[in-house]
Amino acid sequence: MQTLQGQRAFTAARQCRALRQRRGPALVVRASVATTPTTKSAKKPNFPFIKIQGQEEMKLALMLNVVDPNIGGVLVMGDRGTGKSVAVRALVDLLPEIDVVEGDPFNSSPTDPKLMGPDALERWRRGEKLPATKMRTPLVELPLGATEDRICGTIDIEKALTQGVKAYEPGLLAKANRGILYVDEVNLLDDGLVDVVLDSAASGVNTVEREGISVVHPAKFIMIGSGNPAEGELRPQLLDRFGMSVNVGTLQDTQQRTQMVLDRMAYDTDPDAFVSGCLAEQRELTGRLAAARERLSRVRISDELQVLISDICSRLDVDGLRGDIVINRAAKALVAYEGRAEVTVKDVERVISSCLNHRLRKDPLDPIDNGTKVALLFRRLTDPEVMRREEEAKRRAEEAAAKRAKEGGSARPTGAKAGAW
Repeated sequence: MQTLQGQRAFTAARQCRALRQRRGPALVVRASVATTPTTKSAKKPNFPFIKIQGQEEMKLALMLNVVDPNIGGVLVMGDRGTGKSVAVRALVDLLPEIDVVEGDPFNSSPTDPKLMGPDALERWRRGEKLPATKMRTPLVELPLGATEDRICGTIDIEKALTQGVKAYEPGLLAKANRGILYVDEVNLLDDGLVDVVLDSAASGVNTVEREGISVVHPAKFIMIGSGNPAEGELRPQLLDRFGMSVNVGTLQDTQQRTQMVLDRMAYDTDPDAFVSGCLAEQRELTGRLAAARERLSRVRISDELQVLISDICSRLDVDGLRGDIVINRAAKALVAYEGRAEVTVKDVERVISSCLNHRLRKDPLDPIDNGTKVALLFRRLTDPEVMRREEEAKRRAEEAAAKRAKEGGSARPTGAKAGAW
C-alpha cells in the first residue's frame, strides 16, 4: 500500500515539473497579503482638511499635487505640533474612490494595463474580464523602523528553487500604488531607504531582485514627507527629488489659534458629529479638485513665461532641470484648480518659492532664507518699478559713500601721511 502511494506521489510530482517547464515560472502572491479582512473595525475619522487654520502654503502645495501627481510630491518641514501629519491624513478624504481589481494586492486598475500588477496584467492579456470593485484612495504610512524588504516586498527564494514559482510578498510600495505614501520624520529615515522610495516615486514602478529572480510591479503614488529641521536635514540630492517644499510654523494669529483650539476640542469630544458638520464643504472641495484634474490638460502657459522660469532658475544657479519642470506643472495645476485656462505671472509667483527654495545652496551666514531670495529675484525681474527703486537706492548709496570718502580725505591734518590715523 505504501509503495503504491509513493509511486502515485512520484508520478504527480513529475507531472507538475513537466507542466512548469512548459509554462515557465509563475508569479504567486501570498494569500495572506492578497486577501483583506472582511470585518471592519471602528476607525476614528480624520480631522477635516477644510478646518485646518492658516498654513495656506502647505495646504496649497498638497492640493496641487492632488491635481497633478506628476509634480513629484511635497516636503513639509516645521516645528512640532504645526499640523503637518494632520493635514496629510486629512488630504486622503478629498480624493475620489478608485476602481481596483477585486482581491488584488497592487490596487491594479481593471482597465489600464499601465496600472496593473503582474497577476492582473497576465489575466488581462489572456482576455479575461477582471472583476472590479471600488476602494478609497490608499494612504500608506512608512514607519521609521521599516526595512528595505518591508518597503519593497520579498521573494521566497526557497519556494522559487523547490517549486519553480516566484512567491512574492508585496511591500508598502505595492500597497501605496495609486495612492499616497507618507513618511513622517523623513529626515531621520536611512538615506538608502529614502533613495529607494524616491526612485519608485519618480519611475512609477518597483523592481525587486533577489538571487537572479526579478519582480516588477507599478508603484505610482504621491510622495509626502515631513519632519522637524531641528532634528536634522536631508541631503541636497534627496531634497531635489521632492517636487515642492514648504516650511510651516506655529500659528501667530490669535483668532486662528483660538478657532483651531475650539475645533480640535470639538473634534476630540465627538469626531463623527464634528466631521458630519463639515461634509458639505468637504464635498465641495473634493469636487473642485476632481474638476481641476479634468481641466489640467487644457491649461496653457506662454513661451514668455517659460523663458522667465528658466531665466530665474539659471540666475539662482539651480542644478538640473527639475526645478523648471516642477514650476511649469505647479503653475498649471494652480490655474486648473482656480478654474482658469491661461497661466499668468501672478500664478508663477505664487508657486515658484515652494518649487525652488529647497533646491538652492544654503549659506549659514546669510540672514535671508532661500524662499525670500526666490521671491525677491522674481519681483525684480517682473516688476520694472522694483528694478528702478533698487537702482535708485544703489546710486544714492554710492554717492553717499563717495561723499564720506571725500570728506574724510579733506579732514586729514597737515603733513599727515595717507592712511594714518
